[in-house]
Amino acid sequence: AGGGGGVGHNLICKEVIQNSKEVLRLLQEKNPAFKPVLAIIQVSEASDDNLMQEVNQNLAEEAGLNITHICLPPESGEDEIIDEILKVNEDTRVHGLALQISENSFSNKVLNALKPEKDVDGVTDVNLGKLVRGDAHECFISPVARAVIELLEKSGVSLDGKKILVVGAHGSLEATLQCLFQRKGSMTMSSQWKTPQLQSKLQEADIVVLGSPKPEEVRLKGDLHLPGSVVDKCGLRCIDRTTKINCRRVILEMATPEQCFHSSHTGPVSIYVSNVFSFPSLLKNMVSSGRRWLREQQYTRWRLHCLKLQPLSPVPSDIEISRAQTPKAVDVLAKEIGLLADEIEIYGKSKAKVCLSLLERLKDQADGKYVLVAGITPTPLGEGKSTVTIGLVQALTAHLNINSFACLRQPSQGPTFGVKGGAAGGGYAQVIPMAKFNLHLTGDIHAITAANNLLAAAIDARIFHENTQTDKSLYNRLVPSVNGVREFSNIQLARLKKLGINKTDPSALTEEEMSRFARLNIDPPTITWQRVLDTNDRFLRKITIGQASTEKGYSRQAQFDIAVASEIMAVLALTDSLKDMKERLGRMVVASDRNGQPITAEDLGVTGALTVLMKDAIKPNLMQTLEGTPVFVHAGPFANIAHGNSSVLADKIALKLVGKEGFVVTEAGFGADIGMEKFFNIKCRASGLVPNVVVLVATVRALKMHGGGPSVTAGVPLKKEYTEENIQLVADGCCNLQKQIQIAQLFGVPVVVALNVFKTDTRAEIDLVCELAKRAGAFDAVPCYHWSMGGKGSVDLAWAVREAASKRSRFQFLYDVQV
Repeated sequence: AGGGGGVGHNLICKEVIQNSKEVLRLLQEKNPAFKPVLAIIQVSEASDDNLMQEVNQNLAEEAGLNITHICLPPESGEDEIIDEILKVNEDTRVHGLALQISENSFSNKVLNALKPEKDVDGVTDVNLGKLVRGDAHECFISPVARAVIELLEKSGVSLDGKKILVVGAHGSLEATLQCLFQRKGSMTMSSQWKTPQLQSKLQEADIVVLGSPKPEEVRLKGDLHLPGSVVDKCGLRCIDRTTKINCRRVILEMATPEQCFHSSHTGPVSIYVSNVFSFPSLLKNMVSSGRRWLREQQYTRWRLHCLKLQPLSPVPSDIEISRAQTPKAVDVLAKEIGLLADEIEIYGKSKAKVCLSLLERLKDQADGKYVLVAGITPTPLGEGKSTVTIGLVQALTAHLNINSFACLRQPSQGPTFGVKGGAAGGGYAQVIPMAKFNLHLTGDIHAITAANNLLAAAIDARIFHENTQTDKSLYNRLVPSVNGVREFSNIQLARLKKLGINKTDPSALTEEEMSRFARLNIDPPTITWQRVLDTNDRFLRKITIGQASTEKGYSRQAQFDIAVASEIMAVLALTDSLKDMKERLGRMVVASDRNGQPITAEDLGVTGALTVLMKDAIKPNLMQTLEGTPVFVHAGPFANIAHGNSSVLADKIALKLVGKEGFVVTEAGFGADIGMEKFFNIKCRASGLVPNVVVLVATVRALKMHGGGPSVTAGVPLKKEYTEENIQLVADGCCNLQKQIQIAQLFGVPVVVALNVFKTDTRAEIDLVCELAKRAGAFDAVPCYHWSMGGKGSVDLAWAVREAASKRSRFQFLYDVQV
């Protein structure tokens, strides 16, 4: 700074910078790895870049900021600038973004490409709108405009009642200056340099702010000195016309860094501020941005707006109920439960994928309570596990104001179009929209189908090539010369290591080693990997492949399975990261060689391709219940051939989101003696998660069947034993319920029985089931009416689950996998 007021204003700058440094220090004490990063996009000549970068870097180092400069050539157009802005927007390492570009480049399209939360220059419509509305504490204010106000106030200039003229300012700077001056009680005027009334306005003003250099062609009368040699808007120069700080007339003019640091001004008292003075204001914004970013990284309380239900009687069909309720926009739901904008990928209006980065962000957040919904031995009509799961979370969150998340499996298209139907719940306890839940969702099953069939194709292609080519030809195909360079890929190096060949140069292998490397020698009858399709098509259960003449006589019998029976589905459900999924996919055994040794997907060299096809499917899908509470739908392995539970990742993310006092309710397929045991023995062992409560679902109808009642067939009217009271059948069938309770108790987990009540059930039958369940050791047994009433009908169940979860978990595995 130069001139009479320079030292004072340097002290002001240093004071502001020091205060900001202290705030940053306190933030970093709690978050040692945190250091705010400011990205600056510059469009200028190289010489200008060097000067600006030096100024910015020096100030940043003193303040404790990291700065990254993105320098674009002067001929860069609007689209090039916007491309760079969008990249910085998505970079989670950057907390603030400033633009140093020409006036002509400051179009609305460019300015509003900035994320408002990173717009530390305060130029976006969102930040300007908040400022004008009076919410200055919620927005970023232009550092240059704020520097003008602070400079005048720190210099002793009173703004109250003053007439202020802003000349030659444009866009956000002009609007911000006017707004800030008005808040200080000033009367503001605005004018451009070529306005005819400029001369008279200049004579009226007490304070003149020059927002741009005076054009040479503009001539002003009188002794008012208006220098016109400035070339940049990076700062301001304050000229005291009477050499007194509390003068009547003050002129503020833009100044370049050179003018600030090298001026030999000898006229009236001048204070050059440029970056030196506007930078502290920018630093304030960066501190605010960093504090906000850190706050967002922490767990936040839910601000969930639940949807109202108006149950009808008689209860309409499931699809009618689903269509009658309008779901919240999924981005609104995501924000309500504490997800950040960059942690979701929206698929339409009602579903989204959640990124795994959330687990890292909330790694220090305590998990909520973990509840498993299982069922007694199932009957052809089902017992309503999914319905109970949805009813329970609706009760917990919409009626008891307790954070809860339901985690469900994604249904296969095969059963959906078959006898079973959908799996979104039923009645007034559903996931909505039902059609989107049951059909396609976000394409995870399609991704599994593609990956599975890619591996199947690779198996037969490998057999074909090994049958028709020499060792040398095979080796050359597997390790080709690219631009004269021949080298092994990482996956090939892993195969060499597996074979005991410790060589990395492709030309160094012997003929015998090349043969071992190139030939898998798959034995066709041992192939266990089948093609899949997510449709019930009985005519594909046994097929013959290789009928085309191009296959040169190689044919074999094969088959199609249902897509969700693929081992890739089981892998998706058990994995906990992309890296872990890749390793699991690589270990999948697809056949044996002619010596009886297992052949894996890794041996075929397709692990990377499988992982790429599954890279989006690994992210859980977010939806909602009829009452607007959150649901994760992810993975759908069957319980009779796999472990029958939704994904580990969905449960882990949900446990972080609900908070320490919240609940995650997940469902195990089939009966408790299959799905529940596989949940404990496989899923919990893989995830390391410990369950707090088991909710065991039963129905009077199913207990009557287990007690010796007549057979039941879907679509056929029920016999009178199921529509009329029959205490004896219920009592006889409760042995199944009692056994399932005992199984859960072996694992040390308290059991709450949820009796899913149908309209034909009598009070005596309901009371009997609850009494016998408690005698068998259940913590509690509760009749549930969620199907006809929504969450309100399961409030008693919610209280019972909450009480059971408050007891110390005694969960234990029943066997050691290492033995």
